[in-house]
Amino acid sequence: MIKLKDRYFIKIVPQRGDVVHRFELTRRHIVSAACVLLGLVLGSVTVGLVQVWRAHAQVSALRSLSMQQQAELDEMNRKAALIRSQLQHVQRQNQQIQQLIGIAPKTQKLGEVRHNLDALVAETAQTAAESNRLRRLTMHVLNVRHLQELARAQALAAIPSIDPVEGAQVIGCYCYRSYPDNEFHPGVDLSADYGAVVRAAAAGTVAAADWDGGFGEKIDIDHGNGYHTWYAHLSKMEVQPGQYVHKGQEIGLAGSTGFSTGPHLHYQVMLNGAAVDPTPYLDGVPAKVLAGLP
Repeated sequence: MIKLKDRYFIKIVPQRGDVVHRFELTRRHIVSAACVLLGLVLGSVTVGLVQVWRAHAQVSALRSLSMQQQAELDEMNRKAALIRSQLQHVQRQNQQIQQLIGIAPKTQKLGEVRHNLDALVAETAQTAAESNRLRRLTMHVLNVRHLQELARAQALAAIPSIDPVEGAQVIGCYCYRSYPDNEFHPGVDLSADYGAVVRAAAAGTVAAADWDGGFGEKIDIDHGNGYHTWYAHLSKMEVQPGQYVHKGQEIGLAGSTGFSTGPHLHYQVMLNGAAVDPTPYLDGVPAKVLAGLP
């Protein structure tokens, strides 16, 4: 190796051949290589120390668990010895009583006592297994009841049961009338100022939201259980067909579009394609409908 200022040259001369390989190294190259090597060594040492620390922690945990299990085993042995001592004491008392009253004592061998203890342990295990089975059965029953309650809650949420316009009064009945037209009115008219909020009477999917002749701007919600609710003469519709809405969700604003004599909401309840009186549905689910729910 020939030193020339801060540069070093390495020459490799093959045993045969005229080609000589020459490499140039600077002091910076050597320092960088030394730093990299030092970093690798420190990294390896760090990883090794971490692995040793983890192994030590695992050994400590296993030792603690072993000591705990040994303590539990010693306690079980102590209780078993106490029971054995108590049994022997009772046996001696029984023998003394039998001798006093002239009855030949009946000896009970230690093997029989162990057999009785084993039977008691087996019975205890069987009782514990039965308790676990009953616990699982109870959880299953509770889960079934919870699912039933959820299904009932979903069913109730899909039945019209609130006033679409809060605090509104019925100003047009579900009946035959002669004004403003001479025919049967298949819904109820609810008092509402222009722009009053209109809410969905039940959860469902918007079946239609468009202009519908004399109804003007009308929203039709399909509740998925045979019920549809109509909201007509709106000034604004805030939902789109296919949109899912929750009970009480704002769906539009009251107005006077279509054939209307002034701002109000025409509210109509359809059941299996036929109009029904919406009045009983304004203050909750009717009792006769509740009676038919599971």
